[in-house]
Amino acid sequence: MSWETALDRQIHDYLPDLKWAADEPMAKHTSFRIGGPAKRMAFPKTREQLVVLMGFLQDAGVKPLLIGNGTNLLVADKGLDTVVIDTSAELSHIELTDEGEIAADAGVSLAKLALFAWKNGLTGLEFAHGIPGTLGGGVVMNAEHPQNKMNAGAYGGELKDVVTEVTALYPDGVKVLTPAELDFSYRHSVFSAGEGIVLGAKVKLESGDPDAIKAKMDDLMARRKASQPLELPSAGSTFKRPTGYYAGPLIEGCGLKGCRVGGAEVSSKHAGFVVNVGGATCADVLALIEKVQKTVYDAHGVMLEPEVKIIR
Repeated sequence: MSWETALDRQIHDYLPDLKWAADEPMAKHTSFRIGGPAKRMAFPKTREQLVVLMGFLQDAGVKPLLIGNGTNLLVADKGLDTVVIDTSAELSHIELTDEGEIAADAGVSLAKLALFAWKNGLTGLEFAHGIPGTLGGGVVMNAEHPQNKMNAGAYGGELKDVVTEVTALYPDGVKVLTPAELDFSYRHSVFSAGEGIVLGAKVKLESGDPDAIKAKMDDLMARRKASQPLELPSAGSTFKRPTGYYAGPLIEGCGLKGCRVGGAEVSSKHAGFVVNVGGATCADVLALIEKVQKTVYDAHGVMLEPEVKIIR
């Protein structure tokens, strides 16, 4: 019996309320709108469902791929021979605790988290309103909105500044991690190595003026729309920020704006983004990334490292 057939039976018998799909196109679940079918895909509604499912997968020897909104993923055209777990669909409970913290499931979008904070008169998460993706993914990558030459002082921030604890699932059980244990740094956390699964987190904010909070979030969104190609599918910034440089200006300086491979293009609006202008494949994007890397390295001696997580 194949692993997927065995899991189908387990899910039917023990998790009948779990949404469980076969051969689900990953293009429907990534912001790039690219990716072949996942052999199986799960959409847990509760942390308890996710914990039970992970036990089944561990026993079956299946290493799943957990995703939120799929905003930083580039998935292979041939698809994935595993179980993909989407936390963003329904694992999205959020509440204000008696201690004044916000407690939220991993699948809550960072934008929703910021709006919840604003509606409760709490400041410190305005930067998150401009970050695509979920709280779980944000914790894994220590999501930030950087203060750079385009927005100095305007809305910089990162999750490590506000997260007070993270609840995570490990093979030996559920653990609650403190900020000191999270090992946050640029685009990094203790979860970056692939150990542990974020189930939820708490953030601590300060009281603030709702009008000022909303004005800051509105300003952030206006700046994003003006400077980033939000009208086209992408995975956000394609490359990490190299030490001493910014990827966008390096790429633009090499005359690569508008450069295309198939349906993939270096955005003419912001050179730091590779966008899907229509029908782009994973192979198209990878070829364009390699072309950009080679061109920039030849011109400046800087090797750009992809920020996009490539799954193949």
